Amino acid sequence: MAHPTPDDLRYTDQHEWVRDDGAVIVVGITDHAQEQLGDIVYVDLPALDAEVEQGQPFGEVESTKSVSDLYAPVSGVVVARNEQLDEQPELANTDPYGAGWLVALEPTDRSQLDGLLDAAGYRALLES
Repeated sequence: MAHPTPDDLRYTDQHEWVRDDGAVIVVGITDHAQEQLGDIVYVDLPALDAEVEQGQPFGEVESTKSVSDLYAPVSGVVVARNEQLDEQPELANTDPYGAGWLVALEPTDRSQLDGLLDAAGYRALLES
């Protein structure tokens, strides 16, 4: 089941989405990413207080087909991780923009958000 690309999020060309909640940003994988992966069986997320660097891997998603790195959309510190994915990794498939979120970050440089794709830019990337 396809989930439309929400207009209020930002996106990376590595198929992560970013929701700006003010003090923190929430990160997940896009519907396109979960479709490409197939059935997700395990999600490896960084620990609380871990520092992540923009463009660098911060975790992995394992599916029945492959293992894919997760890339940090911005640099920051992990302030929350979706513990539900430990028991229910399939949430990243069934609700990629909601209950399947991955981590919340406190960004160290908010201007990095400006370099991310908007929804129209992400849709264009998918069509190219």
